[in-house]
Amino acid sequence: MRLPVAKVFLAFLFMLIVGGSVVGGSRVIAQTSIQTAAPAASTATLSQADRIAALEKQNADNAALIAQAQTAGDNGWMLVSAALVLMMSGPGLALFYGGLVRKKNILGTMMQTFAMMAVITVLWALVTYSLAFGEGNAFIGGLHNVFLRGVGLAPDVKYAATIPLQTFMVYQLMFAIITPALITGAFAERMKFSAMLVFMVLWAVIVYSPMAHMVWGKGGLLNASLGGRFPCLDFAGGTVVHVTSGVSALVTALYLGKRLGYPKVPMPPHSVVLSFIGACLLWVGWFGFNAGSALSSGTLATSAFVATHFGAAAAAIGWSIAEWIRQGKPSALGAISGAVAGLVAITPASGFVTPMSALWIGLIAGVFCYFMVVKVKAAFGYDDSLDAFGVHGAGGTMGAILTGVFASSAINPIFGAGKATGLLEGNGHQVLNQLVGVAIAWTLSIVGTLVILFIVDKLIGLRVSEDDEREGLDLSQHGEEGYDWAH
Repeated sequence: MRLPVAKVFLAFLFMLIVGGSVVGGSRVIAQTSIQTAAPAASTATLSQADRIAALEKQNADNAALIAQAQTAGDNGWMLVSAALVLMMSGPGLALFYGGLVRKKNILGTMMQTFAMMAVITVLWALVTYSLAFGEGNAFIGGLHNVFLRGVGLAPDVKYAATIPLQTFMVYQLMFAIITPALITGAFAERMKFSAMLVFMVLWAVIVYSPMAHMVWGKGGLLNASLGGRFPCLDFAGGTVVHVTSGVSALVTALYLGKRLGYPKVPMPPHSVVLSFIGACLLWVGWFGFNAGSALSSGTLATSAFVATHFGAAAAAIGWSIAEWIRQGKPSALGAISGAVAGLVAITPASGFVTPMSALWIGLIAGVFCYFMVVKVKAAFGYDDSLDAFGVHGAGGTMGAILTGVFASSAINPIFGAGKATGLLEGNGHQVLNQLVGVAIAWTLSIVGTLVILFIVDKLIGLRVSEDDEREGLDLSQHGEEGYDWAH
């Protein structure tokens, strides 16, 4: 009897459980149906105008969210890019130049770059940002933005519509820092620190600010994106940064004269290892330099990033091959110099050319800059200590001209959809515009630098004494040594 009773009890329990679930489920379905029906009934009572207004509000809210997301992404990339460009100065350029001088001058050389990080920043905040990017005429900006007046967190759509103007300002500051620092390679080991400071402050005002305004500023004579009279394609600073610094470097080296003992006394780099590390940091930082110049995190930044890398790689190979043929072996110093030359040359073109064109530009620049450093410098006998002109002046000039040749509307239709950009697309006039930009950069750099050198030389003197030069800049200018050897 126990077995049948147990079966009946289990069957009853099963029916109770299943029945409860079904009933509970039915209640949930019923409640859901009621809740769903309520909005439907409510919506049915809305007029057509109300429904349209609700949809428009929803679309506006969605658009605002998308715009906020784009601004956040672009702003994040631009802040990272600004940091990458600053890394190019210190530690990148400081190590690259520091390793190339004799060990008694390493701190003095590195200190020159570091000083630019401080001095040019303050000067930029006070006046030079306004001169470069403020409203003005075709040649120079005005004083509307002195002390960063009006430079806030809202975008300036003429410069960059999706990032705060303050982000744009600080990004451009990093270019203003590294440009005069590049010049120090030409007068390494022989200029007084005090003279260097005065020279660089005047150079930033007289040479850099006008050139930056003409190429990138509102109403600038050479501004290709804002309707300049001679639209010169310069995506990230071929003329503004490299031609001006390189040509000014040559003028300064000629004005100062040669180092004591040059070229009879050997003056090899005291640490190619430091220079190697510095060059690698420059290569990485250059992605912020070029890809950041897209001023957004979109596809143009990707294109500039790829072109930058390809140009540097091809130039390193080009310089190494030329050196291998001439000297029988490729050197580490030659390879890193070639990479920097390629980075210089691809800078103006990075936002306008395809990856294959970037390879050509890099290869040409690597061989050309090697020729300028090895043959032309020796033929004329000038003492450009760290080849600032041979790499930056020559490489920047070549890159600016080749930009007019290889620029492609498929990458950047800067003149409008369907309009040819460079020579290979049928716009031969663009090469002429590039030559105009280069000629203005050369002229401004030569004249401006000569005037500044003359003024500084008469006021406080440019060059250290012979005794101080023999002792080295570390001790004579800063009272310390870069290396404390154990005895």
